Amino acid sequence: MENEFRTNRRSFIRKALSASVVAPALVPAAALGRDGAVPPSDRITLGAIGLGARCQHVLGHFLKQPEIHVPVVSDCFADRRKAGKEIVDQHYGNKDCAVTRFHEEILNRKDIDAVLIGTGDRWHSVLSVLASRAGKDVYCEKPASLAIGETRALVDEFKRSGKIWQCGTQRRSHPGYKFVVDIVKSGRIGTLQPITTANGYGANFRVNGIPKPEPEPNAEVFWYDRWRGQSPWADYSKFRVKNWRLNWDTGGGTLVDMGPHYLNFAQWGHDSEDSAAVEFEGEGTFFQPPSFNNIPYFYNVRALYRDGVRIYITSGKTKGVRFDGDKGWIWLSDEGEIEVDNPQILKGLKQPESNWKILTPHLRDFIDCVRTRKQTIANPERMHRVHVMVHAANLCLRLGRKLRWDAENELFIDDKEANRMITRPMRDPWNIV
Repeated sequence: MENEFRTNRRSFIRKALSASVVAPALVPAAALGRDGAVPPSDRITLGAIGLGARCQHVLGHFLKQPEIHVPVVSDCFADRRKAGKEIVDQHYGNKDCAVTRFHEEILNRKDIDAVLIGTGDRWHSVLSVLASRAGKDVYCEKPASLAIGETRALVDEFKRSGKIWQCGTQRRSHPGYKFVVDIVKSGRIGTLQPITTANGYGANFRVNGIPKPEPEPNAEVFWYDRWRGQSPWADYSKFRVKNWRLNWDTGGGTLVDMGPHYLNFAQWGHDSEDSAAVEFEGEGTFFQPPSFNNIPYFYNVRALYRDGVRIYITSGKTKGVRFDGDKGWIWLSDEGEIEVDNPQILKGLKQPESNWKILTPHLRDFIDCVRTRKQTIANPERMHRVHVMVHAANLCLRLGRKLRWDAENELFIDDKEANRMITRPMRDPWNIV
C-alpha cells in the first residue's frame, strides 16, 4: 500500500509538471526542485508524537533538513500540541500544521512516511512497534524501552517489517565522540582496560515524597490515561506526572535515562556494540519505602565483559566517559572537554567540536537510511545491546546481588527472579511483548 501511495504521488507530480508546459509561470521553482529545494516526490513526510521540551528541540532540527516535511503533531498535553504546531507553522510561514491527541491518527495517515517519537520512556518501544506495523520508519528518543524484553520485541518487529529505526543517541554520530573512539582504537592509550561512564544526577532525582490523588484533568487538556500508556494504573497527581522518571512503573532514573548515551559510546570504543557485559554487580542509594522515588539516585555498578575488560557505570555528577589503557587515559565530558594524562595521546591531532548538542549528523544518518533502506548507526539490534546493559545494571541494584548474563540465550544465569523482570507487565491494549 505504501509503495502504491508513493507511485501514485509521483505519477500525480509528473502529470502536474507536464501541465506546467502550458503555464510555466504558475509552477514555483521549489516544486521543480530548483534553487536547492527538494521536490515533493523526494520529501520525507514526518509526523511528531510527543512534544515535550526535548522533542520540540529535535523537531526544530528536523525542520531544518530540506527533505523533511511535517504536516501533523500529537501530544497528550494541549499546551504542548499548541507549542508543536507553532514551531512547525513558524518554520513554514503558514497555519497548516494539524494537531491531534490521538497518535493513531498519525499512524493511520497514508501520507506519513516516518514518525518522530519524543514521548515519555514508557511509550518508546510501544509506539515504535505500532509505527512499524503501520508501515512507518521511526526516529525514537532514548531510552528505547523500560525492560530488556521490550527492545527485543522492537528488534524482532523491525526485522519482520524491514522498516528503518534510529534511536536518538546522537552522540553515536558525533564527530567529537568519533575522534575519541579513533584514539582508543588506534592504540594511543595502549591496551584498553577499565571504562568509566558517568551518567550525571540532578536535585530532582533526590525528590522524596508520596503523591496525593487529585481530580483528573479534562482529557482534552491533559489525557492522563493515554499519558500512562503501558504502565500500571495509578491515581492522577501533578507530583506523579512531574516526577515520572523517579518511579519504577514509569521510568528508571538517570541510569536508564542517560545510560544509553554513554554506554553506547563505551561499547563503540570497546568494539562490543553487538554484545554486552556478562556480569553486573554494584551498590545504589534508594529512599526507604513507601517513597514514590524507588529508583537508585546514586549508584556504582561494576560490569565485566568476556574479554576481561571492566566497565564502571556511575552516577558521577560530571557526565562523560573515560577510557583507560596501559599507556594512559582519555576522558570526554558531555560539554566537549577532552582530558588526557599523557600529552602524547593527542599529539598531532586536531580536536573537532565535541559538544553533545550537535544533532545534525544523527538526523542525516536517519534520513539517508530512509532513502537507501540501509541500517542506521543506532539501529534496533545495536541499541538492544545497550539497553541490556542499562536494564541489567538497574536490576542488579534493585535486587541487591550480582547478576550473570547469558548473551546467546538472553537470560540471567540461575536467577529466576531476575528472569521474570526481563519483561514487565504491560497494561492493555499496549502489550507488545
